Amino acid sequence: GPGSICTTRIIAGVGVPQFTAIRDAAEVANRSGIPIIGDGGIKYSGDVVKGLAAGAATIMIGSLFAGTDEAPGEVVLFQGRSYKVYRGMGSLGAMADGSRDRYFQSGVENEKLVPEGIEGRVPYRGSLSQSLHQLYGGLRSGMGYCGAPNLDELRSGSQFVRISSAGLHESHVHDVIVTKEAPNYRLE
Repeated sequence: GPGSICTTRIIAGVGVPQFTAIRDAAEVANRSGIPIIGDGGIKYSGDVVKGLAAGAATIMIGSLFAGTDEAPGEVVLFQGRSYKVYRGMGSLGAMADGSRDRYFQSGVENEKLVPEGIEGRVPYRGSLSQSLHQLYGGLRSGMGYCGAPNLDELRSGSQFVRISSAGLHESHVHDVIVTKEAPNYRLE
């Protein structure tokens, strides 16, 4: 999947980019009234806007919330910055602790597990309410730019344009040294 800690696409050779997965699944599921969950790959509030516009009824968020006070784990200091430990359900640690059955490895010994995720650190983000405030503000802004007063109109009226890697680079902060980080944007 597209999640920051997921390696399924690389290890299993199976998967589709998140936007395409949402669009394709929603096209079929909407005929039967089945809601779609956009699962993973959310780095910015704009990703939430695009996922909902593509047809998701809701968006699942992992790494953005993993760094909040409400998420499990300790805050650790690394190279002068605060982080929280984050692990995927397909990581060795999570599989050893009980998630192995969802990866078809229920009878496999720990030494022979084949993980589809990793364990890592995410930036500490403070309270969940601060993160939600920024996501909500970005969603509201995106809907406003699309002229959509509600989610139904966002889904029915949005137009999508494929951009190049140069266009993506241009979309991000560039050609400056950031002197003060914004609460809703971090350089990778």
